[in-house]
This record gives sequence, C-alpha cells and structure tokens, in this order.
Amino acid sequence: MLKTVQMVDSVKVSHKTVWSKFIPYVVLIVLEIFIDVSECVSRGEVDRHLELGKQYLAKGQLGDALSHYHSAVEGDPNNYLTYFKRGTVYLALGKAKNAISDFDLVLDMKPDFTAARISRGNIHLKQANFDLAQLDFYNVVSTCGPRDGILFKCNFQLKTDPYNQEASDLIGRIDPTKERLRLAEFYYGHDDYINAINLLSEVLETSPWAAQLYELRSEMHMANGDEMAAVSDIRSATKLQSDNTEGYYKLSQLLYKLGHATDSLKSIRECLKLDPEHKDCFPFYKKIKKVEKFLTEAETSMEEKSYQQCIDAALKVLKNENEVHNIIYNAKRLLCACYSNDEQTSEAISACTEALAINDDPNIYCDRAEAYLQSEMYDDAIRDFKAALEMNSQFDRAREGLTKAENRQKQSERRDYYKILDVKRTASKKEIVKAYRNLAQKWHPDNYHTDEKMKKIAEKKFIDIAAAKEVLTDDEKRRQFDNGEDPLDPESGRGGMPNFHQFHTFHGSPFQFKFHFN
Repeated sequence: MLKTVQMVDSVKVSHKTVWSKFIPYVVLIVLEIFIDVSECVSRGEVDRHLELGKQYLAKGQLGDALSHYHSAVEGDPNNYLTYFKRGTVYLALGKAKNAISDFDLVLDMKPDFTAARISRGNIHLKQANFDLAQLDFYNVVSTCGPRDGILFKCNFQLKTDPYNQEASDLIGRIDPTKERLRLAEFYYGHDDYINAINLLSEVLETSPWAAQLYELRSEMHMANGDEMAAVSDIRSATKLQSDNTEGYYKLSQLLYKLGHATDSLKSIRECLKLDPEHKDCFPFYKKIKKVEKFLTEAETSMEEKSYQQCIDAALKVLKNENEVHNIIYNAKRLLCACYSNDEQTSEAISACTEALAINDDPNIYCDRAEAYLQSEMYDDAIRDFKAALEMNSQFDRAREGLTKAENRQKQSERRDYYKILDVKRTASKKEIVKAYRNLAQKWHPDNYHTDEKMKKIAEKKFIDIAAAKEVLTDDEKRRQFDNGEDPLDPESGRGGMPNFHQFHTFHGSPFQFKFHFN
C-alpha cells in the first residue's frame, strides 16, 4: 500500500516537472501570435494613413495630408518612403527646415534615393546654400571633384544617375547665381545701388528662400532711399525665419520712422512673442504703444467730428515724440485738419504750415485754404487750392475749393449773410433763426417812426436781415451761398433783390409789428 502511494506521488511530480518545462514555450508562442496580429493591425493602419495622405495631397489639402503622414511615420518609423512623402508635403507648405529633416532621415536609411537627394539639394539652392546644393546634385550624377577650389566629398557607393537631367540643370544654375551675388556685393561696396539691387534680385529668383539675401537687399534699398522697398524685404526675411527677433525689431523701427505707428506696434509685438524680455524690443514697445494710442485716438475723433478731442490727442503725440519727423508730421496733419474744422483759424494755419514744411500734401493745402477762407484771406486760400491742384490736377476737393474761394472773393464785395446775422458759417438753423429774431426786433422800422433818417437805415438793415434769414434757413439757398453764389442776386439769374414791402410780415415770427407808410 505504501509503495502504491509513493508511485502515485512520483507520477504527479513527474507531470509537474514536464509541464514546467513547456510553460516558457507556450508563453512564447502566444506572444508571437499577438505580435503578428499587432503587426498586421499596425501595417493596415499605416497603409490607411498613407492612402488618405495621398488622397488629400491630390486634392491640395496639405494640412490634412500632413496629419496622416505624421500618423504613418509614428506607425512605421523605419520606412524611408513615408518620411519622403511627409517631406514633400512639408516642402509644398514652405516648411523647408522640416522638409530637410525628413530628407536627411530618408538618405540615412537609403543613401541612393535620388528623388530625396535632388529635393534636398533644391531646398539648399533656394536657401542660397550653394555648396550643400552642389554636393547633393553631384552625388546624383557622380561628377564629383574639385570645383571652384572646393573639393567635394562624394559617395561613390551610390547608384549614380549620370543622365539625370534635373540634377544637371540645377548644377548649371549654381555658378552663374554665385557670380551674380559676388557682383552684387561688389557694386554695393562701391555705392552703385541700382546695379547691386538688380543683380541681387536675379539671385533671389534662384534662391527665393534665402532670408539673408532679403536682409541684404533691404540694406541696399535703404542706402538708395527706397524705405518702402526695404520694409517689403525685411518682411520677407521675417516670414522665412520664424525666430528672427532682430528682423522684427528692425522692421518695427523702420515702420515707425516712416510714420506707420500701428504697423510698427504689430511688428514689435511679434518680437516680444519670441522673447518677452528682449533688450531692444521691450523698451521700444513701451514708447510706440503710447504714441500709437494717441494717434489712433486723434484719427478716430476726427472721423467722429469730435474735433477738440482730436486736437487733445494729437498734442499728446507731440508731447511724447519730438524726433521722428513722420510721426510729428502725422500729428501736425491731424491738428491742421481738426483746428480747421473747429474754426480755430490761427492755430489751423500754423499747424498746416508746420505739416507742409515736413511733407507736401494736397489735403493739407486744402485744410489751410479752408482756414484762410474762415479768416477772409481769399488770395491765400486761392493760392493754396491752386498748389493742391498743381500736385494733383484731378483732385476734386481742390478744384471745388478753388471755385468756392474765387466766388467768395467776389461775394466779399457784396453782402455776407452770416455777417449780417453775426453767426458762424457752421451755425445751426436754430441759431440762425434766434439771431434773426433778435436783430429783426432791434431794427424794425416801426421802432424809428419818429426819426426819418434812422427809419431809412432801419429799413435797409431790416431787408438785409430778412434776406439773410431767407437764404440761411433754406438748405439749397444756403448751399449756393456757401459755394460763393448769392441766390438773391439778380445777376445770378436765380432771383431778385427783395424790397422792404416784401418783408413787412415775419414768416413764422412771433412778432407783430404795425407798419406806418407815408
């Protein structure tokens, strides 16, 4: 019995031992099955992303294509074709740095991939990295050797394509482009800015992604006095280099110098996005933020016809800026217009004259002419309107203003209805009626019926007062008068001069007078 029990126990131990030996193999088999299934799923996902990327690329939806190629790369990080496809999308999006990174990975995995090498060389050429471009193109056609004193290290293990026309054509563009760049720098060094700019522009046709060349050409434009062209080139350079704080600072300074305070503020903010504590950008930002605020307030107030607010804001600009001529000019220009519209004539004439000393502008001549008209300085007004027309013969404001000034000059020899009622030209209809009533009550002939001499004077004044009221309370007649025509002048063909008997009653007047005629 004891032996039997021992035999059973022995068999149990034997089975445990055998099973324990097989467990690792079973686990490995199961893991392999799971890995195979996982790889199948992963491969399927990668293919799906590649296909979707291809479809979006064909539709021109580059952002969506890039997203799917990202997913494909994550799913299969060892596939050089996936990197190449993503690199081409980066290239189409103008993201040269990312494209080069992907093409580098492709060529590390497959050095003889001609398409990737040409694409990378093309980027180097567009960035004016001529030596790197030559190296890539030479490695395609295997024409390596000394070139312009430079010995290129070529990989002779690559499968070369000596008849690759694209690579050969690109190689042929490099030396002429380098020569144009050399000549451009030579002419620039000898102050021949026109030839330097023209040659560098030809270089940029081959290398349009070279930020440093745009910066160089901006310097040439500045030296040639074309500041707006310089602004355009600096803008191009900042777009090509996302971390170009110095470019944004230079752009902001130039825009401010040109008087474009709002655009200057936008550029300096781009600098501060990259470096909030930038030693140059931060203090400059604090200054132009204040000036731009006051300029904007002045412009807005002028548009809203809040002329005193416009004047106050423009004066604050001058308080904060006394060096940059174009900013000072903008403030003076606003003062000129707002003083003129507010009928502060002497201040308007002064501000306009100071603005014109900085920059001739037909609008400023017209603003000053309007101020001269307010002061009844007709010859000066006519001269300024003519000066505006000399600058722009099609300027309607100046043409209409000149006609008005000439008519006003003629009109000055006749009656001035505003003077008769002693009101401003900007007086409202309510103010005109009030002035008329006061003067009519004062000068009604019935007040002087015992004094024949004063009665005749009163009759004349009463007629003028009534005529002034008739013209200035009628919108169309007032418009005619403001343009230098007298609608009651018989010579104008628009009406006749009234007599006292026509005005012996007050239309709409609360006054009742008794008339005595001999």
